[in-house]
Amino acid sequence: MIIYPAVDIRGGAAVRLLQGDFERETVYESDPAAVARRYKEAGATHIHVVDLDGARTGEPMNDEIIRRIARAGLFLQTGGGIRSIEDIERKLALGANRVVLGTAAVKNPGFVREAVEKFGEAVAVGIDARDGVVAVSGWRESSGADAFAFAAEVAEAGVSTIIFTDIARDGMMSGASVGETARLAESVPVKIIASGGVSSADDLEKLSGTRVHGAIIGKALFTGALDLKEVIEKYQN
Repeated sequence: MIIYPAVDIRGGAAVRLLQGDFERETVYESDPAAVARRYKEAGATHIHVVDLDGARTGEPMNDEIIRRIARAGLFLQTGGGIRSIEDIERKLALGANRVVLGTAAVKNPGFVREAVEKFGEAVAVGIDARDGVVAVSGWRESSGADAFAFAAEVAEAGVSTIIFTDIARDGMMSGASVGETARLAESVPVKIIASGGVSSADDLEKLSGTRVHGAIIGKALFTGALDLKEVIEKYQN
């Protein structure tokens, strides 16, 4: 299982939101690139970066910070505000290895197919669900789409990686949605990365016993609930 320490960027800083609520924000670090370097020193090989400003506005907003994060030399997976082929190209030019489509993937299925045809495995789709229904526009709106049905659609479109987030658990330190994530991993023939609520060794132990390909860890690293070096040594393969 690949461990993805997470850096969420808003207003140029590394922050965490509670359940995606922009009114419930905690700023943890003024320099997100410094966080990335610290994670690499702890043994990380991958990193998950979200441009929260971009997710909210629909336009990438923190490209220079993402460029600096890329210089840390980690496999960089990033999303937030990706709406066009040009947006994907720009993120890859900044040094990203994989670009995550969210709202645009829900609203424009043809865009997903076009992106996969052009960029292959460098394209992933983020499925952010609340009560099993996909949310869009920085998690502020419901799409009405069933998360599992949507996962099947993007898998059929050729997407090789899905990041699945249980919004209700994100930032809450309440534990990962292991059962639902594991069921998703069994239901579609793609790599599933778990996100939202991963906060203990028990979460990682349970996830490691499933077909889940990776786990994103955010707030638990900033608060010290999990030690990244120990987590990587024990669970990453």
